[in-house]
Amino acid sequence: MFAVKKKDEINYDQVDTILGRGTEFKGNITAHGTLRIEGRVEGDIAVKGDVVISESGRATANIKARHATVAGEVEGELDLEGRLEITATGKVRGKIHVTNLAVSDGGFFLGTCEMRGAEEGARKSTAAAPEMENAFANASS
Repeated sequence: MFAVKKKDEINYDQVDTILGRGTEFKGNITAHGTLRIEGRVEGDIAVKGDVVISESGRATANIKARHATVAGEVEGELDLEGRLEITATGKVRGKIHVTNLAVSDGGFFLGTCEMRGAEEGARKSTAAAPEMENAFANASS
């Protein structure tokens, strides 16, 4: 009946700024809400909210934001607090820093990826490994 919205999801109904299809922009963009790019951007993008690159959108940019969804093309560095979603039509080339990465079938990523929190997760799983081995050894005795 009611869908529960995950905190990592982008609310597409509340887009604050749209760079329309056919529009080309060179320079720096700073915004507080959600930015949707349907045209072409070249420069730096700093958004306190989310960035959505539509299928027609192209960005050659360094992007700093909360979350991002790429259905078009991005070349540059993405520094995101949370999630990067690359859709089936999306292409990302460059360096990404994210907490969560989702690439749909057909989506494309070429570059380097740094997962935030990955070191802590790796330490926890490494520490848990001997405990699991002991549990299996005790169970088979």
